[in-house]
Amino acid sequence: MNLTGECVLLRVFIGEMDKFEHRPLYEAIVLKARERGLAGATVLRSPLGYGATSHLHTAKILRLSEDLPMIVEIVDSAEKINVFLPVLESMMDGGLVTTEKVNVVHYRQNKKI
Repeated sequence: MNLTGECVLLRVFIGEMDKFEHRPLYEAIVLKARERGLAGATVLRSPLGYGATSHLHTAKILRLSEDLPMIVEIVDSAEKINVFLPVLESMMDGGLVTTEKVNVVHYRQNKKI
């Protein structure tokens, strides 16, 4: 896949405990993006954050949280991201979804693999 130039970064902010069909939502999103042929997805786990309820989620030792903030990032063409958005919407109960234009400079498979 050749992915360069102007693309879209899709960010999905959810909780670690969010589910979709008995599976962690972050995992379900990545698998659905792969199934739909999107260029790539990454899941980031955050040690601290809050959302619409202003409830603080933290990984501090004295206040262990089982619902840490998760961010799923997906980069692809605007067309593919726009087709994926309704699919994503049907998977989510809550959370935050953002998009922004990005310039892809380098995207290719490692030749050593």
